[in-house]
Amino acid sequence: MLILLFASCEDTQKSKINKTKTPSTNTPIKLKDSTEVKIDTSKKKKDKLYLHDEPMLVQEKLIPFLTEYGKKNPENKFRISTSFGDIDVLLYNDTPLHRANMILLIKEGYFNGTFFHRVANGFVIQGGNSDNKETSIKRNNMGSYLIPSEFDAGHKHSRGAFSAAKYAEQNVSKASSPFEFFIVQSERGAHHLDNDHTVYGRVIKGMEVVDEIAKQPIGEGEWPLMNIPMTVEIIK
Repeated sequence: MLILLFASCEDTQKSKINKTKTPSTNTPIKLKDSTEVKIDTSKKKKDKLYLHDEPMLVQEKLIPFLTEYGKKNPENKFRISTSFGDIDVLLYNDTPLHRANMILLIKEGYFNGTFFHRVANGFVIQGGNSDNKETSIKRNNMGSYLIPSEFDAGHKHSRGAFSAAKYAEQNVSKASSPFEFFIVQSERGAHHLDNDHTVYGRVIKGMEVVDEIAKQPIGEGEWPLMNIPMTVEIIK
């Protein structure tokens, strides 16, 4: 089993707060109540949460699919709306697989109803997951796949960097999770993550919102005590 290395989701009860922990995520995902989110395979295809008859993406066809999808969907700006305000993000064209995947997930409505589920003030905020069953069903619809790293673009983890969480074990290529992202909040950046996670965008408006989210009280595992849901939409 692949295990993602982002500490907010991977072991929320056992890990202590550490502002230099690498952003990662787990399968299955352990949440603040120590329960596991499991995909419910008992629902029928007519369920409105089942977007497709079978997973949209498989690893073997990922690169040609995202390459073609990226050509047909050139958008590179989107908005994350929260109760604290909006965060606008510019996606880089020289990380084409990550950009195309993000645009695809936004258009499929994946992020709507997910949370900023990890808050590490002075380090990062991480989003793209939740303890709602709908999120795991949406992941099942999209498929189980990893995005190849795109380090060659050379983008760094400066303040405002938009980067991908990744699997830690059995992942020598440092491939990215398709579903979870983090935003660097630290004024100094998080350059120990350079060439370990793929930076594929940057915040162009709303860093004050990122700072406000980073101030929210947290429990063990850096899970905010108050849910911080988001909706995400293309703006260009």
